[in-house]
Amino acid sequence: MTNNSFDIVIIGAGCVGLATAYKINNRYPHLKIAVLEKENHVSAHQTGRNSGVIHSGIYYKPGSYKAKNCVEGRRELVAFAKEHHIKHDICGKIIVASKEDELAHMNKVFQNGLANDVEDIRLISADEIKEIEPFCEGIAGIWVGCTGIIDYVGFTEKLAELLKNKFQGSKVFLETEAKQFIKDGESTTIKTNRGDFIAKYLIACAGLQSDRVAKKEGTGTDSAIVGFRGDYYDLSEKGMSKVRNLIYPVPNPQFPFLGVHFTRMINGGVECGPNAVFVFKREGYNKTDFNLKDTAEALGYKGTWKFFAKHWRFGLDEYRGAFSKAYFLKRLQKLIPSLQSDDIVPGRAGVRAMALSQEGKMIDDFKIEAQGNAIHVLNAPSPAATAALAIGNAIQETATKQFGLV
Repeated sequence: MTNNSFDIVIIGAGCVGLATAYKINNRYPHLKIAVLEKENHVSAHQTGRNSGVIHSGIYYKPGSYKAKNCVEGRRELVAFAKEHHIKHDICGKIIVASKEDELAHMNKVFQNGLANDVEDIRLISADEIKEIEPFCEGIAGIWVGCTGIIDYVGFTEKLAELLKNKFQGSKVFLETEAKQFIKDGESTTIKTNRGDFIAKYLIACAGLQSDRVAKKEGTGTDSAIVGFRGDYYDLSEKGMSKVRNLIYPVPNPQFPFLGVHFTRMINGGVECGPNAVFVFKREGYNKTDFNLKDTAEALGYKGTWKFFAKHWRFGLDEYRGAFSKAYFLKRLQKLIPSLQSDDIVPGRAGVRAMALSQEGKMIDDFKIEAQGNAIHVLNAPSPAATAALAIGNAIQETATKQFGLV
């Protein structure tokens, strides 16, 4: 095997790509695995720009891949963090109902948690909400004790370090973008800006670029990635005293996101948000970022327009929050009415890779497909970071069967 030949090449060095490499090498330590990352560091996009929450698994439909992998992945993630000294804190969170008409869905969320075997959850009263978060106002809620916060960048960097140091021949290649895939018998040549890589097997964990990589490789997909930016505000020094840990609203079941919430960060500070606005650049983290190709692809896809048609009121609401601090503050005041304008300051942003069907439906569950010598992770939305090690296990099992690994 030449220096640029590998048993498996993995596209993408986010948490899912590196967890997959780590899990496969753990079972098959003799395999040479290359992870190709186009940026100059790991976890550059969704992994490094999410809210840093260790999700419990309470929201997800019982029996779904999300539910199973989140609960299993969370437990494994916490054990991994303890073993490898990754900064984390199992601080718990509350989900708060502010109005009577939210109680039915709050109870459904709670029943999902019970069905999903989520530990340390209980219904709480308005008085108990105040005991946990003194500035928060609500009529009822859910205490989720197993939720936490973590340094996902540190977690991903540790996976990369273990891959390099523990398994001879396995490597992470930064600033290496997969541009073209050429099939040659039972192997694939991946043409990159840093030369060719030859792979017996290919696994794509490309996040925001997952549909494009699948199309280039020849597997294709019946969905498309549409990006939605999430803007955050930070609590100012004055506002910091109003939040202890994590406060979430009861999600609106008519909309595809959890709603703005408060999250204490593992490296200090508290974030408020995110909203969810359509982006004109897939990896655009500023409000005015624009890319003609990204925009043309998104707006040329019929599923995008069908999604807009279903959720146009939600979309307008989110854009108001993106450009109006006063409106964003009003949404936050639903949970903490005493919050004032000088309690929040503009923060960072992330972009979600949302897979849409041609009918405009958000593909809610994880989607992993295998064909020939390739496996593609076509949809891995939140809680993919929490579930990364469990997803890595699932891909390892798929690879064992699909590729006949021994």
